[in-house]
Amino acid sequence: MPPDDRKRSYRREMLLATAMVAAGLIVSGLSLADLAVRNPQVAQATPPLQSTPDAETRPSKPPEPATTGTRPAEIAPQPAQPDAQAQKEGLSPALPPAPAEKTAAPIKER
Repeated sequence: MPPDDRKRSYRREMLLATAMVAAGLIVSGLSLADLAVRNPQVAQATPPLQSTPDAETRPSKPPEPATTGTRPAEIAPQPAQPDAQAQKEGLSPALPPAPAEKTAAPIKER
């Protein structure tokens, strides 16, 4: 291609790109102007908060429960595996036995 043809095609491509950018800006401006003129209605997901009829007479929150912070002593924790005497009597374990740990041979250095 001769240099004049390159320059001409470059100018044509730049003119086309400039026209496309200008058209995009015009369309965006018109859309924003149209939105500003209209009063768009926005849907509300939840209804607004309303007070209850007896809000003045009811307490604002329930009283704090009285806790001692200690663990109840009536129920003792039970083991997952029954003792040997219970297993002899036919009681099955609550959980299956844990799998043995798998270890591989040490990695040899080269």
